[in-house]
Amino acid sequence: MAMDLQEVKNHLMATDEEFSRLAREHFNYEWQLEQLSSRPYLTDAERIEEINLKKRKLYLKDQMERRIQQYKNAGQATR
Repeated sequence: MAMDLQEVKNHLMATDEEFSRLAREHFNYEWQLEQLSSRPYLTDAERIEEINLKKRKLYLKDQMERRIQQYKNAGQATR
């Protein structure tokens, strides 16, 4: 039986150290972005930081998606 996306993520969080690290970093960047967005005004340096955080967060998301696809492909190969 095929797992839904959340089940795959939960499984990888529990069994794949690299995926777990990527997810923790992604969450950390999300938290930092929330902190920045709660400010009424951003300095130029903070705007640059916000842009860089968004880029890093997107990169991590892409890496997590690759690991999910690898997991799914490996599951299909064993059928």
